[in-house]
Amino acid sequence: MNFDNYSLRLLKASDLDAFFHLMKNNQSRLENFFAGIVAKTQTIEASKRFLDDVEQKIKNKAYFPYIIIDVDSDTIAGFIDLKNIDWNIPKTEMGLFIDVQHEGKGIAAKSFYLVCQHCFEQHGFHKLFLRTHPTNTSAIAIAEKTGFKKEGLLRDDYRTTSGNLVDLLYYGLLPTDFI
Repeated sequence: MNFDNYSLRLLKASDLDAFFHLMKNNQSRLENFFAGIVAKTQTIEASKRFLDDVEQKIKNKAYFPYIIIDVDSDTIAGFIDLKNIDWNIPKTEMGLFIDVQHEGKGIAAKSFYLVCQHCFEQHGFHKLFLRTHPTNTSAIAIAEKTGFKKEGLLRDDYRTTSGNLVDLLYYGLLPTDFI
């Protein structure tokens, strides 16, 4: 998947150094809502184990992590993952973050749209969903621009790294909603 000077592809083991630095550079921004990945990428060795595990999950169609690559600088500009996959529906939860140095350029919205399209056309998902904190106005705007519908508020649905229980907004997208 490509647009402008960016490409999207699945994360792989050879991305170790670049992915480790992406996570380190954004750790303070991600630790509350990407707690699992942050915890698994604290060191280069832990990141290697994480990427080895990712490759197996991709083979098993249990997890699909995509990276957004800035082609000009050959750096990772962001990350979109498909997790909590339920092939009985079939549906998946989506997560997204952009590197702090690439924010505000429209990369997130374009990438998210392409991955949603890919989810319906290539993976065969019937529903995409995301959960986000009510203060995450960027995620809400991207979701709504793509056609996601707010389906509700999940009260005390997520425990942050600091241990607080927080509410999350739940957004869903069906193929008929996709803009």
